[in-house]
Amino acid sequence: MMEKKQKKFLTVAPFECAWIDGLRFKEAGRGCIAFDAFAHNDVTIVFREQVGSQHYHYKRDPCPHYTVIIGSHRNRRFRIEVNGSTVVDEASVVGLRCSSAFQSYWISVYDGLISIGKGRYPFQNLCFQWLDSKPNCSVQYVGLSSWDKHVGYRNVNVLPLTQNHITLWKQVDYVDEYIEEEVDDDRVVGDDEVRDDYRSCGLGHFLESWELSDLFFIVGKEEKAVPAHKVVLAAAGNFFKFSSSVEDIIPLPNVSYQVLHAFLQYIYAGHTQIPESHLSSLKELGLQFEVILLVKHCEEIIERFKLNKKLFDSGKNVEISCPSRLPGSTSLLSGLPIDVGRLKQFCTSGFYSDVELCVEGYDFVAKLHKVILSLWSFPFMKMFTNGMRESNSSRIYMKDVSFDAFQTMLEFMYTGEFRKDICLDDDTLLLQLLLLADQLGVTLLHQECCKTLLESLSEDSVCHILQVISCIPSCKLVEETCERKFSMHFDYCTTASTDFVMLDEATFSNILQHPELTVTTEERIFNAILLWGLQSKELYGWERVDEIMGNLSPELLFKERLNSVDKLLPLVRFPLLPYELLKKLERSNLKSLHSFSYLVTEAITFLECGLANAQKDQNERFQHRRSSFKERQYICDGDSNGVLYFAGTSYGAHQWLNPVLSKRITITASSPVSRYTDPKVLVSRTYQGTSFAGPRIEDGLNSAWWMVDVGHDHQLMCNYYTIRQDGSRTFLRSWNFQGSMDGKNWTNLRIHENDQTLSKPGQFASWPVIGPNALLPFRYFRVMLTAPTADDTNPWSCCTCFLELYGYFR
Repeated sequence: MMEKKQKKFLTVAPFECAWIDGLRFKEAGRGCIAFDAFAHNDVTIVFREQVGSQHYHYKRDPCPHYTVIIGSHRNRRFRIEVNGSTVVDEASVVGLRCSSAFQSYWISVYDGLISIGKGRYPFQNLCFQWLDSKPNCSVQYVGLSSWDKHVGYRNVNVLPLTQNHITLWKQVDYVDEYIEEEVDDDRVVGDDEVRDDYRSCGLGHFLESWELSDLFFIVGKEEKAVPAHKVVLAAAGNFFKFSSSVEDIIPLPNVSYQVLHAFLQYIYAGHTQIPESHLSSLKELGLQFEVILLVKHCEEIIERFKLNKKLFDSGKNVEISCPSRLPGSTSLLSGLPIDVGRLKQFCTSGFYSDVELCVEGYDFVAKLHKVILSLWSFPFMKMFTNGMRESNSSRIYMKDVSFDAFQTMLEFMYTGEFRKDICLDDDTLLLQLLLLADQLGVTLLHQECCKTLLESLSEDSVCHILQVISCIPSCKLVEETCERKFSMHFDYCTTASTDFVMLDEATFSNILQHPELTVTTEERIFNAILLWGLQSKELYGWERVDEIMGNLSPELLFKERLNSVDKLLPLVRFPLLPYELLKKLERSNLKSLHSFSYLVTEAITFLECGLANAQKDQNERFQHRRSSFKERQYICDGDSNGVLYFAGTSYGAHQWLNPVLSKRITITASSPVSRYTDPKVLVSRTYQGTSFAGPRIEDGLNSAWWMVDVGHDHQLMCNYYTIRQDGSRTFLRSWNFQGSMDGKNWTNLRIHENDQTLSKPGQFASWPVIGPNALLPFRYFRVMLTAPTADDTNPWSCCTCFLELYGYFR
């Protein structure tokens, strides 16, 4: 009878829920739970505003809650429910299945964004993500539940989330706190678990496997045949003495099978165990094939044994492990005694190769190794072992594959290293590599590509990425992040270029309906829909489309996208447009569009008569967007329309109070606060004769600046700014006006070089901010000197006693 192991875990019976002290988010609506679970199906996690009872069940709960079910419907589906209603019901979500052995999972909730992944580290190995359009930001307590079978939980921890919930967590500490019970680790592996087991075993999957083997040992007096792979052995030891034509049979008559098994296990799995009495034989075998790491480990253990025999219990095996050369690495080659440099050389030279890969259209043949390709790619492994034509073929042709991406993928497979620097320099290569990794199931490479895309995502690249990944189901996180990025910078993404017109209808529609869609005016949404429908290569407004429609019918103008335009137009909130503009639209040629006339007439009626019925009060077309900006327009120098003055009135709620004193605005200077470097002065609206930010050394250069933080929850798309000279003649001549989201990375909004505008003490001066950067929102702004001022006695003092910002604010 197999000995049962004692482990600490909590068992939850069917139709019950465990509410344990400590399983609570520190911040309502934001947190992550990481846990291990074993079950045949229905690992169920409940997120609730209040603690439930022991016999609580989510199906009978009338209160707001989220429910995540892993392994629903007899371990065939993944589900998410909101208040008892199913919102996600997916089949075959990779990694999200239950097991009769403990598996690690994590689930995070961030303002309605629910992310689920497999593995010990949150935000690594993400499997699924879903965003609630009406998020419950009050859920705080976490319950561990089940459906119709017992579920075992252990290592359960609730962790806080930072504001940037895409941050990759590096370490999670687990604490065992639960009831001690017995669990049998015997496991029956079903077909659904084969792929996950194969991935987790790594090269160990091929240990003593006849699959893809190209040599075998004849070991011991019994002449037992033990299969292996030339390229693996040659990369672990010195097999060059056999040359590239190494024999297919290696006789080892004086070696026992137990010693050979430990030898191969060390190479393929990175660890092994063997009786102390066999250590010398294992060392000798390591010397014969020059597996140096194994030899050193054996020698160290033998020396320790000589010094103190009590270190080893008689009758028990000695454990030998290969240390990982890459701590924390997810590479399948990490922790193995494999010389990746030698392995890469085999890829180049073709030594020990058993398959040739050809990229169609290129005069290039890669002489590779089936076991290495299969190590990283489950589709390759199935191709080589399931009797397909490729199983017996020595040459495989790859169609519709980027040659550069193919080369980069091979380097990753043979070294385990991802060349992020090359991919960051070439967005096209990164996307091609992502497509290839998805096609061939190279999961770790796919994850690295996705993480790199998220880390380097910008407003300029978002459209190009969406065009590529919208057809890849496994890139849902990247796709939703791109859609969110586009939505939050809608003005910029639809004005800086016409790349967005290449998006498919579903993606463009998702952006237009995104809850965080941010625009300065509904007219921009209207113009973007028309340009998208025309697939225009030029940027222009609805007036130009109106002119064109004077000569062409909608069918000829919009062609196959006409029906799509009719579907998208109701997403414009026409009642938010100015009344005069609506009357112009009513008289325009655009009225020939199917849904346009009704929408404009509805908006005019609303503005003239108010709501026609109570139901329209629930229609989003009649409501202001919660994330839209409010315009603070520059009128004249020293006016009361600026953002900083607006903050002083508590954003229109009270009488004006210096916003630095009320902590609505934070102002800092390049020099310490003093009598003449007073942040309050810049927004006091009272003339100050002496006010300056003194010089400091930054990156080895002189610098002086004033910086404004408009607040944690606020952003400004700045299109105008005003400064006022103090009473001195230290006039600014060369400076940059900059914006930033984090206060560290700065974008130039306007560059001044030898600007002669300021010429009198106490003078106001204002400048517009033009170009695409004026459509980017920022939290931080600064005026920074880039060259000496007009005063030789104070060349690096930024003398300013007033600052005001204008634009679109939220």
